[in-house]
Amino acid sequence: MKKDIHPKYNNKLQITCSCGNSFVTGSTLDQDNITVEICSKCHPFYTGEQKIVDTDNLVRKFEERVAKSKTLSFKSKKEKMEKRRKKIEEAGNKPTSTLTLRDMLENAKVSK
Repeated sequence: MKKDIHPKYNNKLQITCSCGNSFVTGSTLDQDNITVEICSKCHPFYTGEQKIVDTDNLVRKFEERVAKSKTLSFKSKKEKMEKRRKKIEEAGNKPTSTLTLRDMLENAKVSK
């Protein structure tokens, strides 16, 4: 093997998890301490419990969007089309208060 090409191996690297668990391991990192978010004591695979690690608040943002969408009222396409048809029918049934040009000319002939 060639000499001086391999990194130095640190036998006393202290790993500290966010759950409070800490242990010593070996690594080629020059640091003495590392903080991690998940370890074998709190990982869902080993514990069987569901834990959501949300460092970027993605889960919170998704839950806010879901809550917002529940407050909105969504209508199906059928309901929208029925509403439009009813609106058009009501507009056709109402007497128009404005006169067309033809109506004005006929009224002008009658009044002369």
